[in-house]
Amino acid sequence: MATAPIAISCGDPAGIGPDLVLSLPTHLPGAPLVALGDRQVLEARRQQLGLDVTLMDWTPGQPLPETGLPVWDCPAGIHVQPGRADPRTAIGTLTLLDRAIDGCLDGTFAAMVTAPLAKSVICEGVDPSFTGHTEYLAARSNTPRVVMMLAAGTLRVALATTHLPLRQVADALNAADLAATLRILDHDLRQHFGLATPRILVLGLNPHAGESGHLGREEIELIQPTLETLRAEGLHLTGPLPADTAFTPRHLDRHDAVLAMYHDQGLPVLKYAGFGEAVNITLGLPFLRTSVDHGTAFELAGTGRAEPGSLIAATRMALTLSRTRATLPPL
Repeated sequence: MATAPIAISCGDPAGIGPDLVLSLPTHLPGAPLVALGDRQVLEARRQQLGLDVTLMDWTPGQPLPETGLPVWDCPAGIHVQPGRADPRTAIGTLTLLDRAIDGCLDGTFAAMVTAPLAKSVICEGVDPSFTGHTEYLAARSNTPRVVMMLAAGTLRVALATTHLPLRQVADALNAADLAATLRILDHDLRQHFGLATPRILVLGLNPHAGESGHLGREEIELIQPTLETLRAEGLHLTGPLPADTAFTPRHLDRHDAVLAMYHDQGLPVLKYAGFGEAVNITLGLPFLRTSVDHGTAFELAGTGRAEPGSLIAATRMALTLSRTRATLPPL
């Protein structure tokens, strides 16, 4: 049976998403991809950038064309100017996301890859409570909890908390959420990456992992007891380790992923290691989703200066992981 294609969301039509998506056939020739976006925007951007790629109309149920880039047309609703964000495009952007989600859930697509969108555009145009791609995907798929993980090469860093002010991080950590995050991380490393016994390195919250309680007690009172509970369930966990010494070869070579307690504890190292080619992976969803590690960069839209490295890496990873997932029995 033919492998289902990967859905590529073009994101905000005025951003660099269309530019990046149009580059994929050159870098991943023959890959089973379907772009979801405004066909007129893609054609105009193709001409503006002088790209040699043929856009082919596609709808679910049709075979993929042998050449060109298949496009499931999702009109933006207005004439789009590159670099000019417009709230009137919000409905069209959410429509293409909905199509990708539904297609992943019903088997039309093997996975989805998302180019960047602008939260402000969605908030102003449709939903003032919109907080981002990940939260929207979770809500639409009735997923109670998701985990953000970024990957660059063999380095994988997941987060216990995500976009919080630093002064709120300690209060946001609790045993139930930390345990749920680690269970999802362990599950998806097995389900998506085919790791039979994932080895997870867990960072402490405080400098020197609390220095035996002298620099904070979260490691003693929260993190360590949670890890002991999960080890009794069979999870392979190391830590809590100080963040300033964890990202060294002697630790990383013996582990499959790192769990950081907060955003800027883990991601600066990850992005330094894979600048321009890091991949954002949403764990916990009932389908595979990867994304770029950057924003819409409206100022670069239509200029030819947008670097496609992260989208290429995200798409390549979605292709690889979807094939791995297809060979594994459900957990």
